[in-house]
Amino acid sequence: MRFAVIVGNPRPASRTLTVAAAAATAVTRAAGLPGQPLTIDLCVLARHLLLPEPSPAVEDALDQVTGADLLLVVSPTYHGTYTGLLKVFLDRVPHRALDRTLALPLMLMGVVEHVPAVDAYLRPLLAELGATVPVPGLAVLESELDRLDSVLGPWADQVASVLDGHPDFHAAAVSAAG
Repeated sequence: MRFAVIVGNPRPASRTLTVAAAAATAVTRAAGLPGQPLTIDLCVLARHLLLPEPSPAVEDALDQVTGADLLLVVSPTYHGTYTGLLKVFLDRVPHRALDRTLALPLMLMGVVEHVPAVDAYLRPLLAELGATVPVPGLAVLESELDRLDSVLGPWADQVASVLDGHPDFHAAAVSAAG
């Protein structure tokens, strides 16, 4: 099974990257997934995303995303929604290219008023690209960063339950383990 993580923060070594890594670890453990997910930190690709000719690094990242079975998409909240950097990258994903992908939206935010953004904005974007979004998106508040395990644990268990009931993921986990 191919598990990829997209981090849509334009800043290197961001808190968003830290949350994304912790969320990926929580899902991997809870679901008993083999290996480590591939992380695509968009801040590394930022200056290549608007060039008329895509770079090999951008093309590789797009291939990894469109080839993923499970995709965790993580963004900080900027002005009440996901970042422009994430949108520019996802605008390069062909229409319905994620039609065999389960996607997990997660957003890091500073204020509780932004909590609805994950399901109001990021979830529909992933669905528009063809992804199945089987669980509600997770909103992580900056005030929760010191207790991230207790925030991510119940969500990861919910994700694991969905994956366990999904025939393609169950078969992939069994074949990878055996």
